[in-house]
Amino acid sequence: MTEEAKESENHTPSETHHMTIPWQDFAVDQDAQIKHARVKARSSVVGRIGIMMLSCGTGAWRVRDAMNTVARVLDLICSADIGLTTINYTCFDEGHSYSQILSLPNTGVNTEKLFVLETFVKQFEKKYSHLSIKEIHQKLDKIQQAPGHYSPAIKGLAAAIACASFIFLLGGGWIEMICSFIGAGLGNWIRGEMGKHKLTMISAIAVSVAVAEITYLLVFKGLQLVYPISGNHEAGYIGAMLFVIPGFPFITSFLDLSKLDMRSGLERLAYALMITIVATLCGWLIALIVNFQPENFAALGLSPLVLMLLRLPASFFGVYGFSMMFNSSQRLAITSGLIGAVANTLRLELVDFHTIPAPAAAFCGALVAGLLASIVNRTNGFPRISLTVPSIVIMIPGLYIYRGIYNIGLNQIGTGALWLTRAALIILFLPLGLFVARYLLDKEWRHFD
Repeated sequence: MTEEAKESENHTPSETHHMTIPWQDFAVDQDAQIKHARVKARSSVVGRIGIMMLSCGTGAWRVRDAMNTVARVLDLICSADIGLTTINYTCFDEGHSYSQILSLPNTGVNTEKLFVLETFVKQFEKKYSHLSIKEIHQKLDKIQQAPGHYSPAIKGLAAAIACASFIFLLGGGWIEMICSFIGAGLGNWIRGEMGKHKLTMISAIAVSVAVAEITYLLVFKGLQLVYPISGNHEAGYIGAMLFVIPGFPFITSFLDLSKLDMRSGLERLAYALMITIVATLCGWLIALIVNFQPENFAALGLSPLVLMLLRLPASFFGVYGFSMMFNSSQRLAITSGLIGAVANTLRLELVDFHTIPAPAAAFCGALVAGLLASIVNRTNGFPRISLTVPSIVIMIPGLYIYRGIYNIGLNQIGTGALWLTRAALIILFLPLGLFVARYLLDKEWRHFD
């Protein structure tokens, strides 16, 4: 019996719906140096690195760039078509080609794993190209199986910090911050626990938003029992659900579209819209049941100087919390927070002093975040996308989106369309600011090939 026949006889197919790929089985001689292996074995390494990077939430351009980098080291030519959860690719060498279609069971964001993979790709030629096929896949196994930095409870705390900061930046006071802190923390913890049990994304979003809003109501009513609070503080319930904002797919979708990666860009945009629609519709239904309305916040009565000084730490902690939710290390989360503190405070001050309209201010804030992220990237190698997306997530007008859906649900179409139009203009200018920053400071990004 041949060696290939023995391996086939011992092979047990995966029982999962998205069947697990036994990567090391692609090579007959697993001890052969990767550079001297057959095209199938070399191609499997290229594809595995690509699908692992895609699982981290990064865009098609970065995934293709990593696959190309590894393919060149392995004397291969790689052509890849990349979507939100799938990669179709073919690798060529002299006289041979090998094609694969790879898919993910789910999508998400993991900035720490993305950083490790980008470092692996950059060092591939010097540190890993002399290894055997088996050793390469063992290295990738270690990266793939690395646990996240934070448990669902800690991510719940991060969401609580982020949403409490977010609601202050929107104009809420300490009452709204306390209620949002508890509501968002419990809601995101529930979402994390449902994710651990591999429950579908839509159910996790709907349940977590419902829990966050109901918790806000209970905490608010509890505070009213011990402290005289007016009813207009109910408006902060929107802050408790802002942890579901799909910042990564929103931003990467427009960046992919700008590079003509149409499939990836449109799929990411559809995914982001699906999350937003599910979250806002669920929030709207809960609000109708408990009689919550998205009213204006009570005036804080702060001077412009004091407000600016408070916006700096609020922006920092908002970005810091979102970055932790994306599994960033503490160094990465703190760096993102510092960038966001500068960029978001600048945006808000430009709007407050009527210097420029809100969409143009969003462009300026995103541009500053992108420029600072590029400078940091050159210093310590942190991926730009891992720095910029948390920095501008708090600029996404979740309040405007919710008010739009809320009013449309009440058949107030004109008012709802007005809020959605305002939101759309700001959302469009955010990735445009990042694109310009990347265009200015990244020579490779400027060219289509």
